[in-house]
Amino acid sequence: MFKPVPAIWLLLGTTLATGLGIGYAVGQQPHMQAAIGFLQNARGELQAATPNKGGHRITAIGLIDQAIHEVRLGMEAAGD
Repeated sequence: MFKPVPAIWLLLGTTLATGLGIGYAVGQQPHMQAAIGFLQNARGELQAATPNKGGHRITAIGLIDQAIHEVRLGMEAAGD
């Protein structure tokens, strides 16, 4: 039987993965790092929300994932 993963574990996993991927840039790009933190918090809130949103909650989660990816790419491109 399928057991859903608690949202806190998903949020923790995302946070750890992000930290590993861009940990070197924390002090050099504080605004970009803060943006990722805000996006991760928003993603966690959406994960915790009830799924009765006509598919829009899932779409929003996907867009947040895309935004996090773009911020990471921007940080890498800056080369700081």
